[in-house]
Amino acid sequence: MSDHSDAAVVPVQAYEPPYYAAVFTTVRTQEQDGYAETNARMEELVKDIPGYLGMDHAQTPGGIGITVSYFRDADALTRWRDDLEHRAAQKRGRAEWYQSYTLHVAKVERSSGFTRAEVAQGPTEG
Repeated sequence: MSDHSDAAVVPVQAYEPPYYAAVFTTVRTQEQDGYAETNARMEELVKDIPGYLGMDHAQTPGGIGITVSYFRDADALTRWRDDLEHRAAQKRGRAEWYQSYTLHVAKVERSSGFTRAEVAQGPTEG
């Protein structure tokens, strides 16, 4: 989705299950006019959905994009699916931006995480 190279690389935290994950995997076309702006708008819009928990992105060198969006419950996911502005972006995506895509929705039953603690750097000896 958007280029997050300026932001710290941190995955969405592990939440207490159950919650839902929507996995959107894409291959994009060469035609990308308007994609970045629409993508940025969708990322802002989804934050207004009650029950939205966060989003992770990855892009392979070969061109496969993966976005995983997390929602507290099925109602939150349905509200996002049915949002009119989101629906319009989906339609434009099928017409212009995506060669192919898949969407998988899963109920998360187990979740855990790890973050390495920062190690204090002492003075170097020499």
